[in-house]
Amino acid sequence: MAQFFKPQKATQTQAQRRLTISSLDHEGVGVTRDKNKVCFVEGALTGETVLAKPLQSKAKFERLVTSKVLTPSPYREAPFCDHYGVCGGCQLQHLQLSQQLIEKQHAVSQLFAKFAKIEQLNWQEPLSSQPLHYRRSARVAVFYDKHTRTFNIGFRRKGSKKVVDIKTCPILDERFSSIFTEFRALLPTLKQGSAITHLQLCAANHAYLVVRHIKALPEKDIDALKALCQQHDWSLMLQAESGQYLLGELTQPAYHLSELDLTLEFNLDNFVQVNDVVNQKMLSQAINWLALEKHEKVLDLFCGIGNFSLAMARHAQSVVGIEGVHSSVTMAEHNAELNQISNAQFICQDLSLDMRSNEWFKQPFDVLVLDPSRGGAFDILQQLKLKRFKRILYVSCDPVTLARDSQLISAAGFEQQKIALMNMFPHTGHIETMALYVKR
Repeated sequence: MAQFFKPQKATQTQAQRRLTISSLDHEGVGVTRDKNKVCFVEGALTGETVLAKPLQSKAKFERLVTSKVLTPSPYREAPFCDHYGVCGGCQLQHLQLSQQLIEKQHAVSQLFAKFAKIEQLNWQEPLSSQPLHYRRSARVAVFYDKHTRTFNIGFRRKGSKKVVDIKTCPILDERFSSIFTEFRALLPTLKQGSAITHLQLCAANHAYLVVRHIKALPEKDIDALKALCQQHDWSLMLQAESGQYLLGELTQPAYHLSELDLTLEFNLDNFVQVNDVVNQKMLSQAINWLALEKHEKVLDLFCGIGNFSLAMARHAQSVVGIEGVHSSVTMAEHNAELNQISNAQFICQDLSLDMRSNEWFKQPFDVLVLDPSRGGAFDILQQLKLKRFKRILYVSCDPVTLARDSQLISAAGFEQQKIALMNMFPHTGHIETMALYVKR
């Protein structure tokens, strides 16, 4: 009988590679070179020698995952969360918090050298908060398994859409510490528990809980939800697929900026910074760095509900805030009135479009403030005549787009004077940065 050659499958041991990590990238992933390729190694730290299992191979790079640490970093420590490595959040729990900041700062420096050709950065002290229970907002997924008739309540699994069943989350505001266990017990008792798909949490002046559902909930289910929320002092709202909040007249969500004596109200579908402590420090630092004078005019792009605009209006002649989300502009106008600020104007515009025909675009300004989403501000920076500004403050949630956009700012005759990390998300790979540019 003829025999055909069948290649044996590589065992896990054969597939593993011994690698020594040279640095971490801007997402907290170990980086090294091997066989003329850049290797990205999840779970590895700078200086460590590890065994790593390949996940993906491309022409110029490979992705691997650490299977065993052979020589550990002196900064490696045991993760504090039982769900670490399975849950998709908090990727850097295995690295000491102080070293997280050093690694993030190094990653940003590397990106500036690559994209903006800026080799020396004038780093300032990073802005930090408490390392645990710092997160005031989150979206919790609810998944009902029809086969087992059980609920998973938690966050998405790492690299997957599946939901990890969470017992407790150490980074959430403590007012929601029991949210997972309480809903795990409650949902099976509801007639339409399987219709609930998400829990949106927000801890501000009150602890707000939005229950999102895809089918109408019967009165008995609503009564049970009300009773649970009353027990924990959670302000309950229901949201159907139509997007309309259906329950109750509740106190308007708000946060207070004590150092600036400002109160900002918001709706639960508005963007607000998740770390209250770092947000307050960020605004104070922005005021300090810019040293605004009473005759100066500020243009605040991507202004949201007025977080930066209203803080700066107290120190400048006037502020014009531009934002693409209409509900945020409405709330910014409301917040100006609430705080009795009359020198701030807010306009709704999509800043990815051509802005050159707009009246605000032609007005004279002294200071430009940018706080864009992860996509950065490249489109609007290409349109603006940057040389008319004296100073530019860029607040970034993505160091790649910050470094890219900084090339445009530098080319317009500005010098980066200061830069600082803002540790908005401790124990994660997220990097928030503030940079100040001054005209040469």
